[in-house]
Amino acid sequence: MSEGEKSDGISRRGLLVGGGLAGLGVAVGFASAPRDSAPGAVTAADTSTVPFYGLHQAGIATTVQDFLTFAAFDLNETASSTDLRDVLNSWSSAAALMTRGESLGFPTNNYDIPVDSGEAWGRPASALTVTIGYGASLYRDHPQLGLSAPALLKDLPAFTGDDIDATISNGDIAVQVCANDPQVAFHAVHTLARLGSGIVALRYTQLGFGRTSSVNAQQESARNLLGFKDGTNNLRSNAESEFKHHVWVGRDASAPYMVAGTYLIARKIRTRLESWSNAPLSLQEETIGRFKVTGAPLSGTNENDTPDLGALDGSGNQIIPSSAHIRLAAPGSNGGAKILRRGYGFSEGLDATTGEISCGLYFICFTSKPESFIKIQENLALNDALNNYTQHVSSTVIACPGGLSRGFGWGDQLFGR
Repeated sequence: MSEGEKSDGISRRGLLVGGGLAGLGVAVGFASAPRDSAPGAVTAADTSTVPFYGLHQAGIATTVQDFLTFAAFDLNETASSTDLRDVLNSWSSAAALMTRGESLGFPTNNYDIPVDSGEAWGRPASALTVTIGYGASLYRDHPQLGLSAPALLKDLPAFTGDDIDATISNGDIAVQVCANDPQVAFHAVHTLARLGSGIVALRYTQLGFGRTSSVNAQQESARNLLGFKDGTNNLRSNAESEFKHHVWVGRDASAPYMVAGTYLIARKIRTRLESWSNAPLSLQEETIGRFKVTGAPLSGTNENDTPDLGALDGSGNQIIPSSAHIRLAAPGSNGGAKILRRGYGFSEGLDATTGEISCGLYFICFTSKPESFIKIQENLALNDALNNYTQHVSSTVIACPGGLSRGFGWGDQLFGR
């Protein structure tokens, strides 16, 4: 795609396509307005911005932010390709503004419906990213769109032990929204839902906190809700050759817009936290394959030591047990398969059945080939000792296209101009 002169602002048709915004005039528009110009501006720590335009979508190799709002949408069965194109173009224009920390605009009088719902007014961009992708059902269930699915895009198979809730899985379109301010992330998803009203409807949302990975050496490993450091052996953004092979899609004749894109896989994993917390430390460490305090593999002394999967103790037993999570997830145990992890913790009140905290991991990863994740997960599902404390309850896979050049929208990218 070449650079263009088209404004980041949203056209009148783009504004009116969502039923919830009907009646807004051009004067209201999506005028670029800094959030700190709004009444009641608040002081927030993170004024950093992540470029929206580029070869790849932001939110993948981007430094991992602290909060997540993930949302999936289903397309109205009567929607046309023009309807969807307009919604997607309005979304990308809105995302470009919001990721710069700018408001979509302020009402000019009390009779207008505000084009910006206002909950992020006064808050800086907070490293906001908006990453979009398309599910297999968009292509399969909406033939009126005239779209062919990327060759590798298929719903994930059922894995041993799964208890999948279809209502919180998959979806025609999904967005991963990340930021260092949860309200900024919420506002972004709310904005997309409003703009798409009447053409797309929310299928489910998922809030996340406490990143469980890092993608560069500058970020320290964070602890997950199990209390262990997580993401130590994740792919690093400066390893360009590994990203090119394991994350970014190369030439894809079936869907040219997937070049420089990737596949996002999301799995909601509930954790039996009380059972885990009451397990002896030695059992926890053998289950993960790492020391809890330092994060070092059981075969090493420092967190970043390479796990020695062949190491034996004085009795000839494996130091890292055969059922340890890090052994079963390791590339050497899966034919060299690697994925980029980018998950978050979640907590949702009490489990009505057990009376315990309902919480866990919203696992997200990116891969150039979904088969890589499938290979790893099949191994984990059959053999991982961590399965005694976890339950996979949702499963989503979406095709994330490459990045946009300025002047092009997501609708232009999907349908062509």
